[in-house]
Amino acid sequence: MSLDLGKTLQQIDSLAQRLDRSRDDRAQRLDYALKAMREADAAELKQKVDSSQGRPYLCAALVDGLAEVYAPRDLPADFCVASVDGSHIDVDRHIPVRCYLINVGGCVLTYGSQPDARFFTTPTVYSEDADLYITQSSAESRDSVAVDGPLVGLRRAVAEVVGLASAVDETPPGLPVLALLDGSLVLWGLAGRAYPPFVRDEILQRGLIPALDRLQHLSSTRSLALASYISLPQSAEVVNTIRLAICPHDSARCRPSCSSHRSGQTPCDAVNGFLDRYLFQELLGSGERSCLYRTDSSISRDFYGPHEVHFYYVNTGDEIARVEVPEWVAKDRGLLELSHALVNDQCKRGLGYPAAIAEAHEQAVVTGQDRDAFKQLLEEAMDRNKLPVYTSEKVRSKRMRWL
Repeated sequence: MSLDLGKTLQQIDSLAQRLDRSRDDRAQRLDYALKAMREADAAELKQKVDSSQGRPYLCAALVDGLAEVYAPRDLPADFCVASVDGSHIDVDRHIPVRCYLINVGGCVLTYGSQPDARFFTTPTVYSEDADLYITQSSAESRDSVAVDGPLVGLRRAVAEVVGLASAVDETPPGLPVLALLDGSLVLWGLAGRAYPPFVRDEILQRGLIPALDRLQHLSSTRSLALASYISLPQSAEVVNTIRLAICPHDSARCRPSCSSHRSGQTPCDAVNGFLDRYLFQELLGSGERSCLYRTDSSISRDFYGPHEVHFYYVNTGDEIARVEVPEWVAKDRGLLELSHALVNDQCKRGLGYPAAIAEAHEQAVVTGQDRDAFKQLLEEAMDRNKLPVYTSEKVRSKRMRWL
């Protein structure tokens, strides 16, 4: 039986009517949040944020203010933008051998007096034991975690940064470079207790951090800004900082009555339901960026070292985007301004979305047809080598037509 669209439509209409009735209240609460943001004493709020441990929500740490706005600087005459994206085929129990594939694609775009464009793609099949399991051994015990699902995604994120460092290494010498990634620099999947510490160390200390170190080293030989671009960001870290600014309660009262997303206390509940981008849609003109903030994610704070993640919001003219940069870019005013100017320019060239990221995605994407071909190639290789080929009855069923 298919979805009953008539009954579904009635509920959607009810939802829209409820939102319409709450429009005036929402507008008043947004005005209140913006007023609190503009009037907050940044120095006092910074101290309050720094001592806010124990509260159930993540605040943005203040670096150079709260509500300041910055216009982009002029573009350099000649510059490069390097971008990398990734896609993967996960471990699948329905295919005949345990393995996964990570495809890293990217581009190097050169603008100015000698324009150029270079595109690349690198697929890698992982099937060795060291690829399939992350293992810790000691005199007392041996523990291992299978690499599949989210862990393949984390390894893909590392592969993207490794690929970006290689792409930057091949840019024309002497030109300013924006090294651009899609999505967050923070590996949020490692937060909390999802994985044991040895898994976190494998992904970070032997994967991501060395790749970031390489990019930082490259920045010592040229003007290089590393940034990641987040379209339609869902973060509320700055909203939570405003929530903290207007909150009269201590953390002991906050913990039992508030959650990471919503407050049960007045006046903090006035900012419930808002995302950061709603604030910056009102504050930023086209092309402008916010001031700089630092994420208080435990992953970034405790393990990233000189790459601790900072961020700002930018009005590209089409959307409010979040741009993340490592600490060594955040501390260099020239590199920070370079990232702002070139991200803006990329969004104009890409009709609202960074052109280099869009091109990198086209190189990296693995289509449904590609996935079927990959499975077929595996089966054929097994057959050529006279190895048994197993598949599940579920897969067989999907290959057959039924009434």
